[in-house]
Amino acid sequence: MRCVGLLIGIVWAIGLARAEEWRFAPLPLEAPETVVASWKPTLDYLAEKLGVAIRIDYSDSYEAIIDKFASGQIELAYLGPLPYVELKKRLPAAEPLVHFREKDGAATYTCALVAVEGNMTLRQMQGKKVALTQPLSTCGYLAAEGLLRAAGTSLEKNRYRYLDKHDAVALAVVRGEYDLGSLRTAIAKKYRHLGLTILAESPPFPALALVAHGGRIDPARRERLRKLLLEVDPAIRARWGEPTRHGAAPAQDADYDVVRGYLQNRTIPRQGNF
Repeated sequence: MRCVGLLIGIVWAIGLARAEEWRFAPLPLEAPETVVASWKPTLDYLAEKLGVAIRIDYSDSYEAIIDKFASGQIELAYLGPLPYVELKKRLPAAEPLVHFREKDGAATYTCALVAVEGNMTLRQMQGKKVALTQPLSTCGYLAAEGLLRAAGTSLEKNRYRYLDKHDAVALAVVRGEYDLGSLRTAIAKKYRHLGLTILAESPPFPALALVAHGGRIDPARRERLRKLLLEVDPAIRARWGEPTRHGAAPAQDADYDVVRGYLQNRTIPRQGNF
């Protein structure tokens, strides 16, 4: 009996070793322990239902994620609107499956230009210091440039630098190190008690999405993945991490036309100008 049990264990281990593996890219710059806590329940659920292994693949920038995705090193990624649009240019087979809803249930979010209350208006924006997130963050250069142009100025008439994280942008403005910052509206509101005020807000952009590599995951399983996330029991979803626990909405490429309209033919600078 002991031999039979050992044999079964070996066969089971071999089966696991041969299981198809998908690599999943979370947002860049999050600590590994944060990613595991946020994503493991969701990924374990999907892996069990789909009969695959899903491994987290960390990157330190959106550029790195897009490079890996385009070269076939990633099957799934959690992407904001601008990174998806940039990826789609390089990899037409990229497909958004679902948008993960925000805490308030919305399948969209906005970006904001912020300053310390009473400090300035956008019409005064010339030669000022602007704090941005990452180059391919939707609320970074893209949103800031669109909002400033609407006010009759631009980032290129000012000095800007990338600080990577939304919270870092908010705090840099609060400390007076920058005159203006661009970040997610929901995060900006967390710092209102420190005097941060919203000067302008973008139109709604599609919420962050689960994007699949259409060349590496077949259509049937992409559709199965989409349905699993749309139809999961709320009691199960309540045990998931913050990115996925509020539910999902169907996603399609046309959802990103608002981003393409903002982007137009601009090239996002990869470095600040000071």
